[in-house]
Amino acid sequence: MPFIPHTDADVKDMLAAIGAPSIDALFGEIPPELQCKGLTQVPEGLSEMAVSQLMRARAAQDRMALNFIGAGAYEHHIPAAVWEITTRGEFYSAYTPYQAEASQGTLTVLYEYQTMMTELTGMDVSNASMYDGASALAEALLMAVRCNTVNTSGKVLVPKNLHPYYGEVVNSITHAQGIRQAAVDYDAKTGQTSLEALKAYEGVKPTAVVIAQPNFFGALEDVDALTDWAHAQGALVVALVNPTSLALLKPPSEWGAKGADIVCGDGQPLGAPLSSGGPYYGFLTCKLPYVRQMPGRIIGRTVDLDGKPGFTLTLQAREQHIRRSKATSNICTNQGLLVTASTIYMSLLGPDGLAKVASASMANTAALLAKLTAIPGVSRVFDAPVFHEAVIRLPKPVAPVLEALADEGVLGGFDLSRHNPELGNALLLCVTETKSEAQLDRYADTLRRLLAA
Repeated sequence: MPFIPHTDADVKDMLAAIGAPSIDALFGEIPPELQCKGLTQVPEGLSEMAVSQLMRARAAQDRMALNFIGAGAYEHHIPAAVWEITTRGEFYSAYTPYQAEASQGTLTVLYEYQTMMTELTGMDVSNASMYDGASALAEALLMAVRCNTVNTSGKVLVPKNLHPYYGEVVNSITHAQGIRQAAVDYDAKTGQTSLEALKAYEGVKPTAVVIAQPNFFGALEDVDALTDWAHAQGALVVALVNPTSLALLKPPSEWGAKGADIVCGDGQPLGAPLSSGGPYYGFLTCKLPYVRQMPGRIIGRTVDLDGKPGFTLTLQAREQHIRRSKATSNICTNQGLLVTASTIYMSLLGPDGLAKVASASMANTAALLAKLTAIPGVSRVFDAPVFHEAVIRLPKPVAPVLEALADEGVLGGFDLSRHNPELGNALLLCVTETKSEAQLDRYADTLRRLLAA
């Protein structure tokens, strides 16, 4: 085991050295009613051998199911070299690079990451990562409010086809900071953000407009029309994008006549395993005029007194570095290990490899949709083009169907009935490059049999 706790004798000696009678006495200033009375649900400690046996038994309970769930977290093939390199000691144990002279390796990786993200999104500058995609969107909206000195209403237009969990996180982070969200309807036929619905906000001077590409339903938006409409209203455009899709789709910098202003999203598709929900990381890029309102930190490249190249923290708009009242955010660290994995992943695949991943995912999604919609009673809900997710409607309630599929080793998708009951028995499914023709057939055959039962 890599960590050996202090023995009772160690604790006794340390308490004696500082003159404290007990560990509890160190926390005497905490009122008794606020103190923990013990961890009643935590079992007694086990030996190393017993822990190993328990964990092997727990691991044996996991089944390697076919996964067709997306909804913000995506199963992609990660080359073995990615995490072999990422978990080397010099990366795995590296912490926030406060001392540039001692952190050149970490800073170099973060600089390369920033360069790759600006190339992928087409924007001028990238920060060194965020907590996750949802909090990155919240920070992007707070940033937009600070940057837009023309429309200062604090009203942001958020599409109803945004990921519902992202909407909840944004509300939690921004609702007490003067930001007012307005929900924009989607077109019932296409699943895309409705331009007609946006017309109701003409003249109200929104501060920012969120455009998700692709949106939560997997549909590809008419980003040019949406971007131009937002800019015509004096609003800044905050793009929420899937980074893998940008290997094929037009970068946000080219949306409409002027391009998006701030781009964010979740970096999980770029080399981070699903791992029961995390850790993941968020990315954020923007146009150069807005860089001083960007949260987090930026790595810069310079030369030292001898003319040799070096890297340093160029911008640190954090509460730890400047007065709290002037800080852009309270982001205290970055997801450096995940960013390292993404940098290695993108380096190994390159632009062509990432485009092949995106193309294969699109092709597999189209193939599965064709197989599933051939089943009696199954149909597509929307007719807009999609990337690697789509919504289908089943002739039965979704939840029990998903349970039956799971019993047969197939994770069939994301039940939309909780968040979008207006869609009926709607199921969001995802297919990436990891699925073979035989696996697509297995899903379709299993679903056909279950629906016929």
